[in-house]
Amino acid sequence: MIRVEELTKSYGEVRALDRVSFEVPVGQVVGLLGPNGAGKSTTMKILVGFLRADAGVCVVDGRRIDPEDPASKEPIGYLPETTPLYPRMRVAEYLDFVGSMRGLARASRAYSTARVLDDCDLRGWERRRIGTLSKGYRQRVGLAQALLADPKVLVLDEPTSGLDPGEIARIRALVQRLGETKTIVLSTHVLAEVQETCRRVIILAGGRVVADGSTLDLAEEEDVELHLTLGAAESGVEEVLGALRALAGVRAVRRIGMDAGRVALALAVDDRWSAAHTISSEVQRRGWRLLELRHDLPSLERVFLSRTEARATAEASE
Repeated sequence: MIRVEELTKSYGEVRALDRVSFEVPVGQVVGLLGPNGAGKSTTMKILVGFLRADAGVCVVDGRRIDPEDPASKEPIGYLPETTPLYPRMRVAEYLDFVGSMRGLARASRAYSTARVLDDCDLRGWERRRIGTLSKGYRQRVGLAQALLADPKVLVLDEPTSGLDPGEIARIRALVQRLGETKTIVLSTHVLAEVQETCRRVIILAGGRVVADGSTLDLAEEEDVELHLTLGAAESGVEEVLGALRALAGVRAVRRIGMDAGRVALALAVDDRWSAAHTISSEVQRRGWRLLELRHDLPSLERVFLSRTEARATAEASE
């Protein structure tokens, strides 16, 4: 559905994108992440035909995106970070206006407006002037205009920026529902939003793709610790630490908590699955009281920081 190959874009001396490539199949919801200046907004603007790349291609639904060719952008609905709304217009009036600008016939505009009012929970608000709406409802109107032509692809730039928790939950639920039938690329700084709505994450840093995969796959690529909790008295902790450090595949053991006859330990290991088996066998052999043994996969935040900081370090050395 979306194919991006070797996108490169510079603003003067600043290289915003440096050979960015990725593909998004039909029906996938992808989170586009990155620190400020990573190239997210530039990528999205090229994807929707708002900017022209210096080099590389962007293909959506089998057609190369060309800023000068409106037909190439027909499969795409776009919600920019700042939606261009007209505050004096009423909601239904604005949607009809957007439909006319996109070349929809009057009957099609009426049908499409009714559909997106339902999709975006805007029924009852058709006659309200946009300027009187809360930010959350204005964001719903922005999403409604992006859906008006029933696009196959949705590109959403910070769709929940500045919203209260209730509106964030509603917009997130709407994106999840839309993701059942549409291909969605979503850019946001809210990592919890990505974990809730996206099957896949692409992380940009310094204008390059530094990670691409599901949140689980990306976490698996980082160091995974084992967390072990045992019933143990303070006097026996050193014996436990010594025995665990001597096990094959265990690189390091550190105590992370001690309370009411329980000790919590974090173990850095070579292979978490074989190490977990070795550790549980050792605990059983010694007759220790096992309370918990779990795999502590890195959060998306840890993965994000690890990949973007590694890129920053590489840039500094170049």
